[in-house]
Amino acid sequence: MIYQGSCHCGTIKFEVEAPESVEVENCNCSICNMTGFLHLIVPLRDFRLISGEENLTTYTFNTGVAKHKFCKTCGIKPFYVPRSNPDGMDINLRCLTPQPASVTIVNFDGQNWEQHAHTIAHKSL
Repeated sequence: MIYQGSCHCGTIKFEVEAPESVEVENCNCSICNMTGFLHLIVPLRDFRLISGEENLTTYTFNTGVAKHKFCKTCGIKPFYVPRSNPDGMDINLRCLTPQPASVTIVNFDGQNWEQHAHTIAHKSL
């Protein structure tokens, strides 16, 4: 299924292909916990930025591998390149319309990322 996504102000628009039933991660690391990001990790080939690239800004921290993409206007992070899957794209489920028919939320211990990253590494294949 093709989902449409955007930031809050609508400047950033994208499409993502994903099943009608999805499993997403609820991570407890510092940035995810503060932003409420629900992780739908997909292969890069299933993501397409439609508009707003010039309005994206990137934030990196710690190892610098993850590339957190924010809208310069509204501040929403609709997607980013995750450290766990640098060959994929991590979509904020909350930024999609329509929402998938079925969503399973799995807790992910991002506070202890090194011990658990292998459990989601397959998601961008």
